[in-house]
Amino acid sequence: MPANAIVDRYRRPLRNLRISVTDRCNLRCRYCMPEAEYVWLPRRDLLTFEEISTLTDVFMSLGVDKVRITGGEPLLRRDLPELVSMLSGKPGLRDLAMTTNGVLLADNVAALKAAGLGRVTVSLDTLLAERSRTLSQRNSHAAVLEGIASVAPAGFTGTKIDTVAMQGVNDDELADLIEFGRTVPAEVRFIEYMDVGGATNWSKDLVLSRAEMLSRLTEHYGSITPLRNNDAAPADRFELPDGTTFGIVSSTTQPFCATCDRSRLTADGMWFRCLYAVEGTNLRDPLRDGASFDELRELITGKWAARTDRGAVDRLAERDRLPFVPLATLKSNPHLEMHTRGG
Repeated sequence: MPANAIVDRYRRPLRNLRISVTDRCNLRCRYCMPEAEYVWLPRRDLLTFEEISTLTDVFMSLGVDKVRITGGEPLLRRDLPELVSMLSGKPGLRDLAMTTNGVLLADNVAALKAAGLGRVTVSLDTLLAERSRTLSQRNSHAAVLEGIASVAPAGFTGTKIDTVAMQGVNDDELADLIEFGRTVPAEVRFIEYMDVGGATNWSKDLVLSRAEMLSRLTEHYGSITPLRNNDAAPADRFELPDGTTFGIVSSTTQPFCATCDRSRLTADGMWFRCLYAVEGTNLRDPLRDGASFDELRELITGKWAARTDRGAVDRLAERDRLPFVPLATLKSNPHLEMHTRGG
């Protein structure tokens, strides 16, 4: 833990900041953005790159040393490599990564590498084009695969593939995706289907649990060895008999709230301390009203020090678990959407 890191009520440090640069996306994945129409954030409210850089400096002064650029789809934000360049040069930033759906990645990967981006994570839920069309409601599977193929030649290492694993949807592709990851190369992380934000069709019957994933992969590969986590990363990592590794993010059935050091900054400057939080803190208005660096530090420090969020643990305790936020509420408050707060 950095010496300057502040901690919340459960002694969890503030270390990992996810910065959404847009709430818009060019896919309509059924587990995240299944609706035909959405209420978008006003463009005038979006933080400028300079404002994002300033707030990042404040967060870093309080212990943040890992930043992930997200969306929506971050590559829809014009001139994104300029922001990457502004962030990558900050002393003390240990890790600068980006999560993307990969559709626009091939055309941007060289500029992102040149700007100083450290790592790339690409979402890929299936290797089958027709299944991808059904899941994403778009015909972009070939572009995603092209984007993934472009990452290693551009010089990136440490690449990850994120797969939302769902019962009866893509649960027959677990081993196939791991095998695909070998060829990229990339480490595959399977994510349990979560009931946050736009998951308006969420059902516990669609959740493929960590236990079930491990059972199926053990049947396919043989003995699987758990690896020790040395940080607060959300994925538990495992090793196959041949040394290939993969991860599982089990936020639905085995939440990792006890070690969560992440918070999220939306594209319009709302700061959320938990993916399940229904209220955030507006950092844009104080910034634009002339708040000093120290005043912003004090605001962030006070909110984090009071943090008691354990959203996934609280949800797990509910007996009759339904989608977290109904559609009508999402339409009236777009900040509750997962694609708005960086997933």
